[in-house]
This record gives sequence, C-alpha cells and structure tokens, in this order.
Amino acid sequence: MDNQQIIIRVATPNDKIYSKIITEEMEASAKARGTGIAKRSPEYIEQKIDEGKAVIAVTGDDKWVGFCYIETWSHGEYVANSGLIVAPEYRKGGVAKDIKKKIFNLSREKYPSAKIFGLTTGLAVMKINSDLGYEPVTYSELTQDEAFWSGCKSCVNYEILMSKERKNCMCTAMLYDPKDHYEPEETKEFFKEKSKGLERLLRLKEWKFFKAFTKRDKQGNDNNSGGGGKLRSIFHFFHL
Repeated sequence: MDNQQIIIRVATPNDKIYSKIITEEMEASAKARGTGIAKRSPEYIEQKIDEGKAVIAVTGDDKWVGFCYIETWSHGEYVANSGLIVAPEYRKGGVAKDIKKKIFNLSREKYPSAKIFGLTTGLAVMKINSDLGYEPVTYSELTQDEAFWSGCKSCVNYEILMSKERKNCMCTAMLYDPKDHYEPEETKEFFKEKSKGLERLLRLKEWKFFKAFTKRDKQGNDNNSGGGGKLRSIFHFFHL
C-alpha cells in the first residue's frame, strides 16, 4: 500500500462518521489477537474527537484507514496514546508507525510536561515506541490512577494482573519522560540490539504466567472461572 495516498491528521468533528467502524475494528482486532483492550463506545470516540485528542488516517477519497486517541491520568501528569487501530487492508505498511508518531507529537504539544506511557503485548509496538524514545519500565513507574487500571477489566489477562497486585502482567510497560529520557536514536539502537532477547523475554513471561495459572486450574482453585480457556488464547498476542 502506498502510504503517500494516506492522510494522517488531527481528527475533526466531521470524522465522527467513522466512530462506529473504529470501535468495531478495535473489538475485532482484540478478539483476533486473543487479548483484550478497554472497550470503547462510538460516543467515547466522538468525545475524544471533540476534545481535539484524536488522530485519524484516511485516504484521499475519505476511506477510513486508522485511528488513535489521547487519554490523561493523574490530573495530566501521565498521558497514554490509546486505541491504536489500522484497517486490516492497510496493515504492515507503516501506517501504524506514522499514526503513532502523529499522536505522540500531539501529546507533547498538548501536555509538554506529561509522562507518556503505554502497555503492549506486541514486539512490533515496542519497536514503534522505541523509535519515539520510549523505554521499558516497571509497572510502578506508571500512573496509579484507579480509573486507568479499571480499564484493564475487559482484558482476558485481568486475572493475571490482579494476581500480581498490578506489578506485572502479559504487557510490557514503556514510558517517555520529558524530564529524563534517552534520545530516540539511543532507544531505537537499544531495541535493535536487544530485540531477540526482548522477544524471548516476552515468550518466557507468557510461559511462566500460563504455567502458574494452569497449575491453579489443576488444583481446582479456578475451575469455575473459565480462566484456563481464556489464558490459552494469549498465545496469539504477537499478531499486531
């Protein structure tokens, strides 16, 4: 796909016509990966557009291509670039990276002092974040705002998160701190050097959590929760 035919810009009220397809694609993509995201309604997407906190990608003839929005936590101290989604036919062509860069720059413009963070289960998203200057961090360095963590309830891995007292989960935490950060060239190079190790680490984390929860199932602790079946679906999480 020729990305030069795609326009990536701050969303305007006229773009609310895409809100339903955006939320439907978010849900379909999460199901296909076997993981979960905080579910959003078309009304929520429209609210973000009205607030000027969303970036959209469209073709020259106004076909929807992709979307992402900004959320703020802890009274603006932390910012998350959430809901990154690209239409299936435009994936693996660099659109996600371009949208991520645009929403990152919008976040820096609107909240220059905020720490920008993200949680991801995919190596591809880790690479995009690294190219922007994000660093892998522990969960303790993220916002502790209850409203943020409650958004994880719709994720199939929520039981894992809570069992670890919100200190660890399937996702890798990444952070850009404007007051203390490496330059993008440095984090990009770090990811390039460590990508194989990071992939092994993600797989090890997957295996350890899965082993722990299947052991609990065998002991009969969670036989009625349905967790074992859900947890098996996390083996698909490397699909972006």
